Amino acid sequence: MSHTVGVRQAQKQQSRRALMDAGLRLLEDQNLTSLGVREVTRAAGMSPAGFYRHFRDMADLGVALVEESLASLHLLVRSVLEGRGGAEELIDRTVEIIELHVREHPAHVRFLARERHGGARQVREAIAAELDRFAEEVGAALALQSVSAGWGEGELRMLAELYVGHVVSTAAAFLEAPAGDPEAARRVAATARMQLRLVSLGRRHWKDA
Repeated sequence: MSHTVGVRQAQKQQSRRALMDAGLRLLEDQNLTSLGVREVTRAAGMSPAGFYRHFRDMADLGVALVEESLASLHLLVRSVLEGRGGAEELIDRTVEIIELHVREHPAHVRFLARERHGGARQVREAIAAELDRFAEEVGAALALQSVSAGWGEGELRMLAELYVGHVVSTAAAFLEAPAGDPEAARRVAATARMQLRLVSLGRRHWKDA
């Protein structure tokens, strides 16, 4: 019995994965609001009825894609902030992981960039909620750093939101850099590092003001 349950669960996960992958592929060229259930299920090789065993509607699929799109980036950025090293090393590592994330997950980044300020309300709200949680995680990591001594909760939150905003804008910039143009990617990376240096400098002297 347990083997049968395990097989069914695996099949269910595979079906859900197929729907999410199909939706993500189709969303490279259109918005979620223009995408239909039949189009997604056709691309996934499933019947429309199968869709509703996993998602309530297309917005529900979009929310699942939001969670997946930001999950790995959360872990990567948090690992950098919790790691050791000086400010310059942390800046370089942050920019590197953003570029790597965009290179490995361009469809996820494109989906977030397109849906963040348009499309389905549930998806916009899900993106805002995930970025808010991202800021909380970053703020908690920043609070542990010695340079944050004396910072209040509101100040740390402000700084965390600056970092999260920078991550999002830098990811979008890497995505927009022409494919096959390494010089364009280098310019994006150089700009991102300068911006982070400016934030770092302001952080060190914030209490002086």
